[in-house]
This record gives sequence, structure tokens and C-alpha cells, in this order.
Amino acid sequence: MAFIVSLIILVVLVAWGIGMYNGLVRSRMHTEEAWSQIDVQLKRRNDLIPNLIETVKGYGRYEQETLEKVIKLRNQVASASNPTEKMAASDELTRQVSGLMAVAEAYPDLKASANYTKLQEELTNTENKIAYSRQLFNSTTGNYNAKLQTFPSNLFAKFFGFQPSIFLAIPEEEKVVPKVDFGPNGLGD
Repeated sequence: MAFIVSLIILVVLVAWGIGMYNGLVRSRMHTEEAWSQIDVQLKRRNDLIPNLIETVKGYGRYEQETLEKVIKLRNQVASASNPTEKMAASDELTRQVSGLMAVAEAYPDLKASANYTKLQEELTNTENKIAYSRQLFNSTTGNYNAKLQTFPSNLFAKFFGFQPSIFLAIPEEEKVVPKVDFGPNGLGD
């Protein structure tokens, strides 16, 4: 009888250990899948940018420096070797593309172009998808990292060499709250 009880306890412990390990693997895979979604949206944006640049160029006068920065940053996103580098280049590319859109405001013919309008909408949708994918990545990263730090899964994680995932953070310069001035020399004039 003692042998059967010992065998049952052993089977339960082994099943529990397998479940714990598989849970860690699933969490790690969810984090990798979430990063993959970001990567897909970054590629989609990178594929749209050359069309946007050509459309802007086609309307004559444009700011060459802005276009060159966008092209350079697009290439940096494509060639980044890790998620941190890729997101840093991507964040700067987002700022530059916004600048390119602002340049277009000075050209009514360009703003009226159906091709430009469609590209602008697609880029806006893609930026929204990137933002959502970043949120999903950070959420899955939080769940995965919590499993790596809580008992008893932390014992399995350490034993099997699971490494924590890094959150995607917003650069410090983007955290600064913009100043709004409705005073006599501000927006209220």
C-alpha cells in the first residue's frame, strides 16, 4: 500500500513539474509571438514608406533633408539586430514620418492627392497597430517575467535556464508633458 501511495505521489509530482515547465514554455512563446506581431507591423510600415516618399517627391518642392532622414531611419529599422535597437529606430522613424506629414500640409495639391491620402491612412493605421502590438508585447512580457519570479515556477525557470524578457519602454523625451499656453502670446491669440 505504501508503494502505491508513493508511486501516486511521484506521478503527481512529475505531472506537476511537466505542467510547470510547459507553462513557462507557453509564456515564453506568447512573448515571442507578441514581438513577432510588432515586427510584422514594422515591416508593413517600412514597405509603405517608399511609396509615400515617391508620392511626396512627385509634387515638386519638398524638404530633401526630411526625406533623407526617413530613408535612413527606415534602413536602420530593417537592419537592427535586436528588439531594443529596432524599437529605438522605429520610434525615431515615427517622429520623422510625422514631420513628413507636416511638410505635406504646405502643399495643397499633395494633400488632395488620393494616393497620398490613402498612404497617410495606411500609415496611421499601421502606427496604431504598432502601438497596440507594443502593449500586447509588454503585457505578455509581464506575465512571463512574473512566472520567472514567483515560487515555485522560479525554481524550474532557473533550473532550465529561462531568461526574462525586456519591456519596451517609451524614450524619456517622449514622456515630457507638452506645455500649453493660452495666454496673450500663446494659442489664445
